[in-house]
Amino acid sequence: MRDRLEELGDNTTVALITFTDPTNVIGYSDQHDLTFPILVDPSRAAYRSFGLGRGSVASVWGWRAARRYYELYRTEGLASWRRPTEDSLQLGGDFVIGPNGSLVYGFWGDGPDDRPSVDDLVDALHRIPS
Repeated sequence: MRDRLEELGDNTTVALITFTDPTNVIGYSDQHDLTFPILVDPSRAAYRSFGLGRGSVASVWGWRAARRYYELYRTEGLASWRRPTEDSLQLGGDFVIGPNGSLVYGFWGDGPDDRPSVDDLVDALHRIPS
């Protein structure tokens, strides 16, 4: 998404909402070179408002996660592995909100790696009436 922010125009604001400890935000933002705001929601009120629940252990830590960790191990070794410090069962989502506050597009993830394509998000933004 970062590579395509210029396509969104000046009237678009991209923000990341997380429930992480606020002390983690600066390091995460720097590590991923983020140029948009990160909002911290430790009570997860926004998550509840958007109907983002928690996944089951099987859906979050199932075969997809095992395959991903195997690939990380093959390419980076054990040094890349870190124990989760957050609620790894909290499901995420991606949403486009129109200028009037209405939900234009919503994607509710089934697991940690379940996300819409950047094309889907950009297309949703372009469908907002001007």
